[in-house]
Amino acid sequence: MSNKEIANAFNLLGDLMELHDENTFKIRSYRNAYLTLRKLPKSLADMSDEEIHGIKGVGKAIAGKIRELLDVGEMATLNKYKDQTPEGIQDLLTIKGLGVKKVRQLWQEMGIESTGELYYACNENRLIALKGFGLKTQEDIRQKIEYHQQSKDKFLYATLEQEAEDLVNELRKRLNIQVELTGAIRRKMPILRGIEILVETDELPQEIFNDDFLSFTEKTPTYYRVKTAKQIPIRLYTCTSDEWNFRLFETTGAKDFNDIFFKNININNVKKAISEEAIFEAAGLAFIPPELREDDTNISLAKADKLPTLITANDVRGLLHTHTTYSDGLNTLREMAEYARDKGYAYIGITDHSKSAFYANGLKPERVLAQWEEIDALNAELAPFRIFKGIESDILSDGSLDYEEDILRRFDFVIASVHSNLKMDESKATQRLLNAIKNPYTTMLGHPTGRLLLSRKGYPIDHARVIDACAEHQVSIELNANPLRLDIDWQWIPYALEKGVKIAINPDAHSTKGIHDIHYGVCVARKGGLTAADCVNYLTAEEFERYIATS
Repeated sequence: MSNKEIANAFNLLGDLMELHDENTFKIRSYRNAYLTLRKLPKSLADMSDEEIHGIKGVGKAIAGKIRELLDVGEMATLNKYKDQTPEGIQDLLTIKGLGVKKVRQLWQEMGIESTGELYYACNENRLIALKGFGLKTQEDIRQKIEYHQQSKDKFLYATLEQEAEDLVNELRKRLNIQVELTGAIRRKMPILRGIEILVETDELPQEIFNDDFLSFTEKTPTYYRVKTAKQIPIRLYTCTSDEWNFRLFETTGAKDFNDIFFKNININNVKKAISEEAIFEAAGLAFIPPELREDDTNISLAKADKLPTLITANDVRGLLHTHTTYSDGLNTLREMAEYARDKGYAYIGITDHSKSAFYANGLKPERVLAQWEEIDALNAELAPFRIFKGIESDILSDGSLDYEEDILRRFDFVIASVHSNLKMDESKATQRLLNAIKNPYTTMLGHPTGRLLLSRKGYPIDHARVIDACAEHQVSIELNANPLRLDIDWQWIPYALEKGVKIAINPDAHSTKGIHDIHYGVCVARKGGLTAADCVNYLTAEEFERYIATS
C-alpha cells in the first residue's frame, strides 16, 4: 500500500469513529496520523518498525495498525467500523464539503442512508427543517451530490439529456454537418453510461479536441471515445453521408434488438437506405420508434402492424401527484394550481403527505379540512381549471392507510405509497401492497417499489401479483416521473396494460419546477408502450371525476 492509501485508511477510521460518537482523543490521533503519513517523503513500505515508531505523532497503537495495513492490506479496527456503517453512509462521507457532523445528523435524525436518498430529500425540501440546514445549504448539498454522481460511471437520463442536446447543437455549429444522438440516450434509457452521438464525417478535425470542449481518449475504426469538460464520457460514431441512415439505425438499437432484426434482412441491401423508415420497410415491418428498440418484443407487433401509438407529453391533460407548503412542497397551493393552469393543464390533484409522514410535515385531520376549504375557494375562482382533493397516504406496516374512514372517504382520490420501514423481503412487501390495494379508498398505487435509481434498489415485490390485484380492485398504478424514481419500471407496463390496469404519469412535484418532470415520465412510458388511452392523465377533468367515482 502507498503512503496515501495508508493515510486515507486512518482518515476514514477517524470519520467513522466520529460518526459513531467515539472517543475524541483517539479520533484526533487518527486524524493527525492522516496528516503526517500523507506527507512522508519515504515510503512506509520501505521503513523498518523502528523507523515507523520514530515518526512524530505515531505511537505504538498506530504503528501496529500501519504494519497491519502493510502486511495484510487491511485494518481490523477499520473493518469493525465499516461493518457497523451502511455502505451508503460511507459513500456520503466521500462527498466533498458535506462533513461528518452533517452526515451523522442526516443519518440519525432522518434515517438517510445513501446518496440517492439524500438527493431525493433535497428535491422534496426535507432538509430545510433540520437544525443547521436551510434552503441554501440544501441546494448546496444537492449540487455536491450531482457532481459526485457525475464522477461515477453511470448517469440518470435526466442528468445527461440537456448536456447531450447542447453537445449535438455545438457540434452541428462547429462542423456544419449532420449530427444526431444515438444509442441508449436516443432510446431514452433511464440509466446511461454516457452519451452516444453519430457524426456525418470520415474524420473529425483535431481542433474540436481541447480541454474546453472535448478531450480525446481513444480512436477505434468506427468511433472516437472522448470526454466533455465535465468528464462525461462520449462515444462519437462517424460515417459517410450515403451510410448515414443505416448507421443511425444500427447504432440506435440495443444489441438484442439488432441481433433479431438482422437475422431477417441482408445488411448490404440497406446500407445506403434513404431513411430509417426505408430500412424497416425492407424488412417488412412498420417503423419502430427508437424507445421500443430494446429487444424482439416489438418486432412481431411491427410485422403485424399492431404497434401502439405511443403517448406524448401533449396527451397529458392533468397532474395527479403534487405537494404544497401544507406538507413538504416549496410552493403554495395557489402557486401550484396557477402554474399548472398556465402551463396548459386542465386540472391538478393536490396530494400532500398524510399524518404519519412526520418527516414531511404530514397533514393532521384538521389541516386536511383547512386545505379542502382553500381548494373549494380556489376552484370557484379558477374555474374551469379544476383542483382535486387528494392525499398521498402512507401505507402503514400492515398495509392499512393513514387516516380513519371518515376522512378517507371524503378525499376525491387517494394515492397509496410506502415511505417507511423499507427493509422488507418480497413476501412482506408484496402483502403490504396487496392489503393497501384491497382498501376500498385506494385509487392509485404510488411508486410501487420505492426505488431510487443508482442509489436504492427498492423493496422486492411480486410485480405480477401486485398488478393482478390492481386489476381486480380497479386501482391504477403510478409511473412516478421523478427521474430518480421512474417507478413503476417501464418493463412492467406491458403486463399492466394486458391486465387492463391504467397507468398515471405523475410528477410527484414538490415545487412548480417539479411539474416539468412529467417529461421524463412520458419518455419512460413510451418505452413501456403506453398509449394515451391507457393513461389516467389523458382523461379530461370531467372524465377523471367520473373515473375516480367508480374506481
